[in-house]
Amino acid sequence: MTESLVKPIIEVKGLGLGYDGRRVLRDVGFQVNKKEIFIIVGSSGCGKSTLLKSLIGLKEPEAGEIFYRGVNFWGQDEASRQKLMRGFGVLYQGGALWSSFTLQENVALPLQLYSDLTAAQIRETVELKLALVGLSGYGDFYPAQISGGMCKRAALARAIALDPEVIFFDEPSAGLDPVSSRTLDDLILQLRDTLDATIVAVSHELASIFAVGDRVAFLDAESGNIIAVGDPRQLRDASRDDKVVQFLTRGSKEPDNDKKSG
Repeated sequence: MTESLVKPIIEVKGLGLGYDGRRVLRDVGFQVNKKEIFIIVGSSGCGKSTLLKSLIGLKEPEAGEIFYRGVNFWGQDEASRQKLMRGFGVLYQGGALWSSFTLQENVALPLQLYSDLTAAQIRETVELKLALVGLSGYGDFYPAQISGGMCKRAALARAIALDPEVIFFDEPSAGLDPVSSRTLDDLILQLRDTLDATIVAVSHELASIFAVGDRVAFLDAESGNIIAVGDPRQLRDASRDDKVVQFLTRGSKEPDNDKKSG
């Protein structure tokens, strides 16, 4: 099958979003392909997080449609939409771990709620997911007992507990030191391949954008629309839009190191 005939995992058409009658995003459209790492970028206040909320089912659009494998996500009833959402994994910016739960209990929760696995199978799956993110042996720790980077990885283990087809990240590197950020970037690449997953992320961290991004979509705060989509290096080096170039260079170009292949 040729690439042109392969349907996208996600297709957004004419999306409009806003708050209290004020439109933030207008006529937004893009596609995300299978196993792609697609990063939504733009200046503060451009609507990145608002768009992400609509993609993961937290904010209904005022206009337009979002399709997952050809199914109109917001056109479904609540039960059908919830079923689609079980194919999503979400890593929130702050991790959103339950502080009174151990890491093992945090990761086990979606399995207990949405799978038919036995208690023994859940324990085995939790151990596997924690091992995948480099936290083998930390299952009995509480979030307060580990570092911020480890909390992010634990939250990622929970996000992949149900082997999602699409994993969403909200500013995955926010609050992390450069070493922890790079570790998380490596994990994103690894999980994309291990789980055969598609990644959609909101990020403003240039190092991460260039390290893992296959394509970026640049949201413009002034127009409320996407003004560029493409490989981040190509956009940095060849875009004729000053806003895009300024964002992707911020005064100095990133080193053109090859991304890790997957």
